[in-house]
Amino acid sequence: MQGRVDEAAAAMEGQLISGRPETGWQGAALDSRLVQGGELFFALPGEQTDGHLYVGAALERGASAVVVDRAVGTPEGSGVIRVADTFRSLHLLTREARRHSPRHLVAVTGSIGKTTTKELLAAILARRFKVARNPGNLNNLFGFPVALLGIPEDTEWMVAEMGMSTPGELGQISRLGRPDVAVLTNIRPVHLEFFGSLRAIADAKAEILEGLAPDGALVANRDDPEVARIAHRFGGEVVWFGIDQPAEVRAEGIEADASGPGTRFALTLGAERGEIHLPLYGRYNVENCLAAAACAFHLGVSLEEIQAGLKTVDSLAGRGIVHRLSDDRVVIDDSYNSNPVALSRALESARALPARRHWAVLGDMLELGEGAPGFHRAAGREAAELGFGPIVGVGELAREIVAGAVEAESQGLWFEDAIAAAHELRGRLEPGDVVLVKGSRGVALESVVDSLLAGAEGAD
Repeated sequence: MQGRVDEAAAAMEGQLISGRPETGWQGAALDSRLVQGGELFFALPGEQTDGHLYVGAALERGASAVVVDRAVGTPEGSGVIRVADTFRSLHLLTREARRHSPRHLVAVTGSIGKTTTKELLAAILARRFKVARNPGNLNNLFGFPVALLGIPEDTEWMVAEMGMSTPGELGQISRLGRPDVAVLTNIRPVHLEFFGSLRAIADAKAEILEGLAPDGALVANRDDPEVARIAHRFGGEVVWFGIDQPAEVRAEGIEADASGPGTRFALTLGAERGEIHLPLYGRYNVENCLAAAACAFHLGVSLEEIQAGLKTVDSLAGRGIVHRLSDDRVVIDDSYNSNPVALSRALESARALPARRHWAVLGDMLELGEGAPGFHRAAGREAAELGFGPIVGVGELAREIVAGAVEAESQGLWFEDAIAAAHELRGRLEPGDVVLVKGSRGVALESVVDSLLAGAEGAD
């Protein structure tokens, strides 16, 4: 989005108190360090600091104007827009921008797989349309507006990941984005600490429908009971995808690709059927692929275009990247995040790879509430029963992972943090070993991956 600063001030119900009205702006920034030139810098209050302290830095880096809700000292002639509330003004401008661009929007949400589904769908739609998407995981009430304000004005489809951590948040984001299609990947025990039950999480995810266009469609996972419940009460058009249950879009014959990291399966789109080589690892990524393919199918994209789009996809950092080392060791980097269901799927997928030994380096799973110890102990038992060993726990909650592994008669090792685990593990892997690394972001298990890859020749 771009325009004049006086027009932006009017959209935000503010006043341009300094600077030239005709000055142009393009995009928005909430962090002065991310200003590249031409953005509107929104001085938002925060728990740790206040954006008003950094308006000078934003102007020095080239911001067209700063948006403030109180008097601040700025160089003479600088663009300054005064508003009543900077957070509200960010949303007002986003609503105005959405009237002009993008032409259409897909909203993707779910407990796991949002980012991967977004990337897969964007790659597919790009075969036919001018596509934009949120960079990284700018998916909340702060990040989504920045993402939308930063897209080119000629965008035909924006694929927008939308997340939430509290009830009501996703509904607000949906109303800002006004999606034409909503994609609901799954409902899993994530954020239980804040919601208390799986049903409460599902109800919060259902808020994605609050901003949906009157004739909008819902792309839904038929294999997930809570998603199915939401879809059945939706009342509008539903496009189903699944593996275990009958669906318009489904996968069969899923198997690891022996020629390299990836997965092969047969994709059914209505009456069509074709072979897919997905350059991503594991059944859970097949589910993400099905969600993207189902949405593309609804939008009229052909099977051939879907196949071609998927070939352009790269693995996302920390989300199941398979590193094959020169001595037949394999390191699976799934360190970006973790929850009980995602971990179970990752263990199953890793165990399918041939190996001398299957290691599991598992960190704390955060935000699980009072049931956290039980979830971790069960994960340790599952890993052991699948044949993993040694099973390495990292973090305080991961003591229970190790306890569960030992109960199931596997070898368990525990480390207080990722640095200690990385130091110990680097010299212990042997040729032919497969090691899965997975944990919540707060445990920082990417340092274990970095350590295992450091100095390794032939990593791919």
